[in-house]
Amino acid sequence: MIKAGIIGATGYAGAELVRILLRHPDVEIVWYGSRSYVEQPYADIYRNMFKLVEEKCLDDDLDTLAKEADVIFTATPQGYLAGVMTDELLDQVKFVDLSADYRLTDVHIYEEWYKITHKSPQFIPEAVYGLCEIHREDIKKARLVANPGCYTTCSILTAWPLVKKGLIDPDTLIIDAKSGTSGAGRSAKTANLFCEVNENMKAYGVTTHRHTPEIEEQLSLAAGHPLALSFTPHLVPMNRGILVTEYATLTGDHTVDELRDALIEQYKDEPFIRVLPKGVCPETRWVEGSNFVDINVMVDARTHRAIIMGALDNLVKGAAGQAVQNMNLMFGLKEDAGLDLVPLFP
Repeated sequence: MIKAGIIGATGYAGAELVRILLRHPDVEIVWYGSRSYVEQPYADIYRNMFKLVEEKCLDDDLDTLAKEADVIFTATPQGYLAGVMTDELLDQVKFVDLSADYRLTDVHIYEEWYKITHKSPQFIPEAVYGLCEIHREDIKKARLVANPGCYTTCSILTAWPLVKKGLIDPDTLIIDAKSGTSGAGRSAKTANLFCEVNENMKAYGVTTHRHTPEIEEQLSLAAGHPLALSFTPHLVPMNRGILVTEYATLTGDHTVDELRDALIEQYKDEPFIRVLPKGVCPETRWVEGSNFVDINVMVDARTHRAIIMGALDNLVKGAAGQAVQNMNLMFGLKEDAGLDLVPLFP
């Protein structure tokens, strides 16, 4: 039995980790870490866990936790893990970090976009970017996995096969992304109050959103050269979900069937990627509560562009579910262990 500790267990992503790991056949949660609720029963914070979790919340004492756990999930703000990571910790336990601390390979880009100083850049070369469908073999050997962001997971997986095959010009790529409010986290913020969000929709982080360099870095690997793209996120009044619609110029007279064939070929053996039937657009309601990503593509012959669409649950495949998928790979378990989650509807 793998012993897992969660730092940040009372945030939305942390709570989703608890939900998933409680039903995992090979995992026991040994640490519910939370700075805000130390010594409070976990089920008092999340009443859905009543009679499911009897433990109290603990602090973020990584030195003690590293002696008790086989894997530590850090569902924490940017800068936390980078500020405490040491060789001693990595020698004792594996980490899946849900923050951005080790996602970017260039520390200067991280500091430019996140506006903080990286405290342990020496570990960046070892960290593996945890997009399982792309970096599976490296993840299997990793001690430190950088779990991708929600927008990035959806944006990268949606475009990857077409960029890799050279069917679209990646330098023309425009990503229009929409997210439910849980993507902003559980901390109190005026912009996320009900009256601010309900019956409203807005763009934010225009030209400055921190997931932009992450998407560019990964899709540059598919393209084989550095690229720049436009990424604009929007907040919509729903709890969960990411929907991305991506636009790019075709590199030739490619048909929709050619583009769909590229998606199907890339993802035919992937348990969590569903290429939808021709003409069917992804919807967030059909992936909610699951680890699935639904993808499809259409061609606008009039403008000579591909329109690529993807949808996922930002708290599952966009955070906790992907973290568990990474853990499964790191420990040689079935990749879908604990993740056979049927999407919720309605």
